[in-house]
Amino acid sequence: MKIQHVRVRHVFGTLQTEGLFWEERLVRPVDIYPDYRAVNWEEGGQQSDNAHLKIDQFFLEIITDSGIVGTAGPVNPDPARLIVSSLVPRLIGRDPLAGESLWDQMHRFQVHGRQGATMLAISAVDCALWDIRGQFYGAPVWRLLGGSGELPVPAYASMLGHNVEDKDLVRERAIAFKEKGYTAQKWFFRHGPMSGYEGLRKNVELVRTVREAVGEDYDLMFDCWQSFNLDYAVDLCSRIEEYRPRWIEECFMPDRIDTYAKLKAKTLIPLAGAEHEYTRWGFKRFLEKDALDILQPDIYWCGGLSEAIKIAAYATVHDLIVVPHGHSSNAGIHFSVSQSPIHTPYQEDLVKWNQITMHFLKTPVLPQDGVYHAPSEPGLGMALEADRIEYEEDLAA
Repeated sequence: MKIQHVRVRHVFGTLQTEGLFWEERLVRPVDIYPDYRAVNWEEGGQQSDNAHLKIDQFFLEIITDSGIVGTAGPVNPDPARLIVSSLVPRLIGRDPLAGESLWDQMHRFQVHGRQGATMLAISAVDCALWDIRGQFYGAPVWRLLGGSGELPVPAYASMLGHNVEDKDLVRERAIAFKEKGYTAQKWFFRHGPMSGYEGLRKNVELVRTVREAVGEDYDLMFDCWQSFNLDYAVDLCSRIEEYRPRWIEECFMPDRIDTYAKLKAKTLIPLAGAEHEYTRWGFKRFLEKDALDILQPDIYWCGGLSEAIKIAAYATVHDLIVVPHGHSSNAGIHFSVSQSPIHTPYQEDLVKWNQITMHFLKTPVLPQDGVYHAPSEPGLGMALEADRIEYEEDLAA
């Protein structure tokens, strides 16, 4: 079997919504500047009216001469273009089952792309190759990774895009998702250091409100999305420690590893992060500094499923938890059910974002009563549903 053709499909469709889809955005690193801090955003699509979100996404298809097609996505626009312009020559005519060799060659050719958009492109190719591998052997990928599929994986509800300012609404949503069977939730801070004490109090109020809503015996996580500095993070952690967060996530931008280590020495709250880090070599830096308690590689960013497995294996040597970022539930479930449940106790369910990323998929992976179950179909389950595609175009080199 050989790779015959590589195609990047730019597909367009519409997600039905009940009112505005994105109610609130999260804090961002650039919010230290007032011009950006006041601006809202629409992620993953454009709201055309209160009932419709227009979506366009890129999906990679690797087509073999045996008729098997491996699919990955959605892929961000820049990595999608890099696949077409830089990676296709590494793939045509090659054995798609030789994923380790192809990954190494792509990586070695991209000497200026060890991180960022190029690594996202390599990640997508790697995931599409795993999809081919599973279909070739007639098995879900988790079986090829050695998983048993016997134990369901608890999902945590990741509340990106939900209102965090209206305490009554926050309380209502927190209770509702607990009643759906989720045994943990993650909420996103809206305010950073430049919002002053008023913003700090609102962040603390969010933590207090959610804790009071769900009660004591329930895991809560809070995401800072790389937007704090050390003083602010220390102050915030000291104010919310009494509410016992399961972890606080991405306090700083990923290159500030020394700052993570300093915060870790000053708080009892476990630190999670490295969602925006790349490859086993990037994660090695965090482990050498003992900077994190929970590692969160994104399978579609860190180097693909192959690299996420390597990162997890390295992390277990240090007895660390690995819970990948929830960019793709269809890829994430195969990772999660192949890992020890003590090292991967949760899989993230980005409850709003996943409606967008899985909109075009025939078989979206969704939790049932707050848990994920191992899928049974061969590959990663990434085939697209034609009826959801209103129109499309191929991305040209």
